[in-house]
Formats: sequence, C-alpha cells, structure tokens
Amino acid sequence: MGARVLCQAMNLSFETFAQTGHSLRMRALILLLCIFCLSGKPAWAATQVDLELVLAADISFSVDEEEAKRQREGYLAALTSEEVIDAILSGPNGSIAIAYVEWADDSAQYLVADWTLIRTKEDALAFADILRAAPFVQGRYTAIGSAITACVDLIEQNQFDGFRKIIDISGDGPQNQGKSLPLARALAAGHDITINGLPVLPKDENPWRPRVNVDVEQYYRENVIIGSAAFVTPAEDFEAFQEAILKKLILEIAWVPGAQGTDSAKAAP
Repeated sequence: MGARVLCQAMNLSFETFAQTGHSLRMRALILLLCIFCLSGKPAWAATQVDLELVLAADISFSVDEEEAKRQREGYLAALTSEEVIDAILSGPNGSIAIAYVEWADDSAQYLVADWTLIRTKEDALAFADILRAAPFVQGRYTAIGSAITACVDLIEQNQFDGFRKIIDISGDGPQNQGKSLPLARALAAGHDITINGLPVLPKDENPWRPRVNVDVEQYYRENVIIGSAAFVTPAEDFEAFQEAILKKLILEIAWVPGAQGTDSAKAAP
C-alpha cells in the first residue's frame, strides 16, 4: 500500500514540477522512495548480524511426541552451550539472528520462537525458554518443499541483515506432500540462502511409524541441501540428535570460507 501511495505521489509530482527546474531531481527522489518501499528489507535499516539462521524441525507423523521432545532438547542444549556461544562471539559482529520453526504438512509450518538477536548467553537462554515453553503440535505429512519456502519468506521479511543466511532443516524421511522441493531449493538459492540438513536415520521400533524405504541421509544430500558450502550431519536416531546438532551448529555459526565440506559435509549442486 505504501508503494502505491508513493507512486501516485510521484505521478502528481511529475505534473506539479514539470515546469520547474527541479522536476528531474524531484522525480529521482520519489523514484528512490518507491524502490525503497518495493524492496524487501533495506540493508541500512536492518540490524547487522553474522548469520540469519532458521532451525526447521520435522514434526510429521513419523516423529512422536517423545522424539519431538528430544529434538527440542537437543537444540536447547546446543544453543546454550559454551561452544556455540563462543562460536557466536567469534564473528565480526559477535551476533546472530535465529528463529525456530516446526513443520509437517503443506500448511503446517509453526513459528515456535520468532526472530531473536543472540549476542550473549543470556540472549540464548531467553530464546531457549521460549522454545521450551511452546506446546507440541504434531502434523501428518512431510512437506519439505513447503517448509523451505516458508523459511525463505521468514528470512526475507525479518529485520536483520546477515552476512550469511542458512536454513537448518532436520527430518527422518523423504517428502510425500507439498510444494515442489526442486523449486523450493531454487528459491533459496536465488536468495543466496544455504540449506543444510540433519537427517535422522529412522528405526522401526514404533509399529505405527510409516516405513521409510529410502536412505534418508543420501536423500537429504541429493534432494534437500543446496549451496556451495552446504552439508549434512546425520544423527543415528533422536537419542543421538543432541550431539549431531551441537556439531552442526558450531560448523554453521563459526563458518570460515572454505572450511566446510569435509567429513560428513558434502557440497550441494
């Protein structure tokens, strides 16, 4: 709406100042204002951070409430660890912006913890408290493409300007519903957003769990992650999630150009 009003004002200004020597200057000024309103987030108006990070956790039917609890606890422990805090402080700005999303179906992406600026351990603990107190809502299907699309929107609409932008997505199965995964990956790449993956290798102990007949780690490598330094860090199960996410967050937050892409890391197309 603001852009439309400014564009109308620009037309009016063209008529009003057409006979003056200042018409070109006025047109240029109002045109810049229109561009400002039509653009996403102006860098000069946003808070500068080293990293914009969305943690996107799978809560589809294959993830029961106990596993979802372990998943959250893994993120909580990692985010408040001394290793991760040190990684945050090591950047040029000494800060990151972080949001936490839980996802499942095409229309099920829940912003559990909104964008928060993390500069100290106290900031991380406050973010963890929000995450810990949020209720658990289980979904049904696995719409990875829809989750990625929603996370891209979150990054593009926030009030931060990060040197790097990452979606960290975890899950225990392939996509079976939702928006095109190739198109979602291309959307992220078009916005210079890296997608890293944390595939949780499924076990068949739960008789109600849908069977997964694919290699989840390989699926994430080939179909989910994207970016020149994108990588996957697999977890053997949800009990091993905390160790995997700690390793992954340190790699993401304390990232050094050229340092990623070893061991479990594999560059995406």
